[in-house]
Formats: sequence, structure tokens, C-alpha cells
Amino acid sequence: AALNGFQIDVQLNIMSFLSPQDLCRLGCTSCYWRAAVQDPLLWRYFLLRDLPSWTSVDWKSLPDEEIFNKAFSEVSDNALCDYMAVYKRSCPQGRRSSKSSRPRYGAVTSFLQSLVTQAEPRFAMFGPGLEELDNSLVQKMMTCPEILLVAGLPHRQIHGIGSGVSFQFNNNQKFNIVTLYSTTSVERRRAREEQAVAVNKMFYQESSTVGNQQAMHYSVIAQVRKVCEVVDGFIYVANAEAHREHDRQEELARILAMIDPALGPPNRPLLVLSCVSHDGVKRIPCVYMAHQLQLNLLHQPWMVQDTVAATLDGLLSGIEWLLEEANCKSAQ
Repeated sequence: AALNGFQIDVQLNIMSFLSPQDLCRLGCTSCYWRAAVQDPLLWRYFLLRDLPSWTSVDWKSLPDEEIFNKAFSEVSDNALCDYMAVYKRSCPQGRRSSKSSRPRYGAVTSFLQSLVTQAEPRFAMFGPGLEELDNSLVQKMMTCPEILLVAGLPHRQIHGIGSGVSFQFNNNQKFNIVTLYSTTSVERRRAREEQAVAVNKMFYQESSTVGNQQAMHYSVIAQVRKVCEVVDGFIYVANAEAHREHDRQEELARILAMIDPALGPPNRPLLVLSCVSHDGVKRIPCVYMAHQLQLNLLHQPWMVQDTVAATLDGLLSGIEWLLEEANCKSAQ
């Protein structure tokens, strides 16, 4: 028995040097290898090793936080987590493979939908990543036509707030982004220089009673409320720089205020751009960002996408997901 245990340990150690993709191929060779490569300890190792490097995660693929908090020895043999299934469902490659395997008529439906849609979809963009980072995400979006083409600067207004900027995605789909800043440009610049937190003027606090305790929650000001009532989805720009302090509970409260079902359809998608200023800045992995913001509490589709403000890396992947979700919701 001791010898068999040693052989199993050696085998698992050897397999840990293979990639998850190679292990899946190995499992297709025989019944023995199919059983061997499904070892939960091996796939838990892969999951904890690889997830910090994943660049996106969504509402369908976020691994349960208990997977990381609970020691492997605490799980009984009768209730072992299928870490292999969690890995395949959560990793970006697995999600892309699942997406590409969908019936082709889905793409045709999306194309036809784009033909009959009269107004370009509009999204409200907000969050501390717009204001705290050394590089401006919005400025970069406005000045990089090779990545994202500016299609127009409309002059119409949404109850006093500019209607935003129209962009063109992949020389085809047009969409509009209304950028909502919490302070003036002068206040934002001063806050960055002093590394201080500026007062957010988009929200106001309200008190409520939950059980026997007083709870605080946010509501949006009247001008922002009008925007929330007409947009097709939301873009939250989170500050993902690891060296900064973040109050994610506060951020969640403000996200909830913006996506309040009282302000519009409850199924409008939320794209979270987990943003850093430039390459080389240590970032918070997107899976951890999703857990910190408690996005699992939301009831609509969401995705967290790693983004770099200086280069716009990751932005188009997030925009593509957002447009697909918005078109899907409008077709229902």
C-alpha cells in the first residue's frame, strides 16, 4: 500500500509538469489515463497556479470562493470538488472553446439583429479607474483610431449630461459611451497629485433599516438617474493597481446604485474593466477583483476584463462581450 501511494505521488508530480491541455489529450488515450488525469488534487493545483494569470472571468465561470478558502484535507472523499470541471469552465481558453462550439445560426441572428436595430446601444461608464490612474483610459480611447475608431461626437444632451462619444467596433457595430465623472477635472487632478480621495458627487447616501441595524446605501443624483434610465448597459472601470488602497464595499454600493432595477431593465449587462495605468504595474487578478467586488451577488450578466489604460490592451475583448450581451437582451 505504501509503495502504491508512492507511485501515485510520483505520477501526480510528473503530470503536474504537463499543461492542462496536454492532460486532457492524455485522458483520451485510455480508461486508465482518463481516471488518472481527473485527480482533484492535481486540478486544484492547476487552478490555484493559473487563475492569477487569467485576463477575464464572467458570471458563468467565476470559481466559488470556498475553493480557495477551504483546505483540501477538509473536504471528505464523498464530497470532493470536481476541480477539473471548475478549471475547464473558468479558464479563458475553455470559455472561448465553448463559445466557438455554439451553433452558427447564433452569429447570423446577431448580424440580422444589427441590421434592424435603429439606435446604437448606449453604455454608461463610471468608476475610480477613470479618475485615479496616471494614464487616462478615455483619452487613450479617443486618440487610438487603429484600436477603436471614434464615429462621432453627438451634440444632443441627456437631461444636461452630454450624450457621450460614438465609437465603431471592428468597422461594423457602432455604440455610444456616456462617461460619468464624479468630480471636475481640476478636482481629479488635485486628488491624483495629493494621492487623496475626492468626494464623489454622483451619489448621495441614504439610511435604511435592515433587521435591527441601520444600513447605509447610495442613490444617484437626478442627472445620473436620467442616464441610467436610457442606457443599455454599464461599464465600471475599477482601479486594479495592487499598491493602492481600495474600499471594495463602497464600490459595490455605488455599482448597486447605478444598476438599480428601479432605473431600468434588471438584466442589463455590466462590464468591469479591471484597469491599471500601464504595463509593469502589479495588478490584482481579475478573479480576485470579482470576489472583492462581490459580483456574485448581482443578478444580471457581468464580466471582468483586465485592461491597460496606456495601451488599451483587453478593452476590445470587453467591448465585444458587452455588445453581444446588449444585442442579446434587446432581441428578447
